[in-house]
Amino acid sequence: MKIAINVQTWVKDNREGLGWFTYETISRIIKNHPEHQFLLIFGKGICDDFSFPENTSQINIGPPFFRPIAWFIKFQLLLNWVLRKNKIDLYVSTDGFSNPKIKIKNLLVVHDLNFVNNKHWLSKNFSFYYRKFFPLWVKNATRIATVSEFSKLDINKHYGFESDKIDVVFNGSNEQYVPIQENEKITIKAKYSAGEDFFIFISSIHPRKNLPNQLKAFDAFKAKSHSKIKFIIIGGLFNNNKSLNQIYNDMRYKDDVIFTGHLQAVELHKLLATSIALVYASLFEGFGIPIIEAMNCKTAVITSNVTSMPEIAGDAAVLVDPYSVHSIADAMNIIYSDKEFREQLIEEGWNRAKRFSWNNTAEALWDSIIKVINE
Repeated sequence: MKIAINVQTWVKDNREGLGWFTYETISRIIKNHPEHQFLLIFGKGICDDFSFPENTSQINIGPPFFRPIAWFIKFQLLLNWVLRKNKIDLYVSTDGFSNPKIKIKNLLVVHDLNFVNNKHWLSKNFSFYYRKFFPLWVKNATRIATVSEFSKLDINKHYGFESDKIDVVFNGSNEQYVPIQENEKITIKAKYSAGEDFFIFISSIHPRKNLPNQLKAFDAFKAKSHSKIKFIIIGGLFNNNKSLNQIYNDMRYKDDVIFTGHLQAVELHKLLATSIALVYASLFEGFGIPIIEAMNCKTAVITSNVTSMPEIAGDAAVLVDPYSVHSIADAMNIIYSDKEFREQLIEEGWNRAKRFSWNNTAEALWDSIIKVINE
């Protein structure tokens, strides 16, 4: 069988949640199933950081950037032509992007419906594109895969897609996220936090990631604890974000907030494994991969009590109201001040994280593909 897979989020050296899902699952699937031929459809250039097996071919379509005009060219104008020309039997999209006129069986991976639930977080162009095309793609899908029970219910609620045709394929965690030795932690703290303990935030700087409330909570925690602890922010800088800049400039303890920008995975892993807790009080997540990465590093987790996060974290994290600065600050305080509780939480997280692996994700996604083939 000839299977085409949209892998436009498989980009080199700049992968976030969708990119890691695509890379980790599809690389395993094409290696594990040499009996099939795979056409990988890239959108920002064919990656050269992977040795593609003989049962694959690659094509790059459309402009090399993620914008509505580029998506329109790639998926509404070029995709059907590519599928017909290559005589494809099955189309799989790892980010849900498709074409409503596809006549072959197709599986869409819809990670979350953030763009439906929180339209105000998107620019007008992005919001218009998602609202116009996503319902059409979903309507034409043979099956859908998604990354949590929360997202499954959300897809059924908003689009009316039958629940028995939606498969849950939980995300995994990169195998390099493991605990590190104490001497390595000392080196990392000397390099980044003047030798002090620190909380860590890992994400793009996006409204749904709720960084303003987490900065305010850190300020409140510092005022109460009088500790020397730092807060390391890993992700894009917010030089052009006036409201975030204002919140930061108004902080009493802003000198204890450290911005690193984007980091390579190796360095990010060491920081996460050194921190006393990941602070991940997001407003909306389809899954939340950093939760599992932290648990695999034996790092305590503070996360939100909304959307998918309670489902992923279970009882192995401190759940907070992301809209409440006091709730987040209180969680920071208990993690910092109660070492016995923190160690108990770390052990529970270590055990819970074993449920989530990219091997399991790839197998679950392949099972979903097989269901589409047998439809």
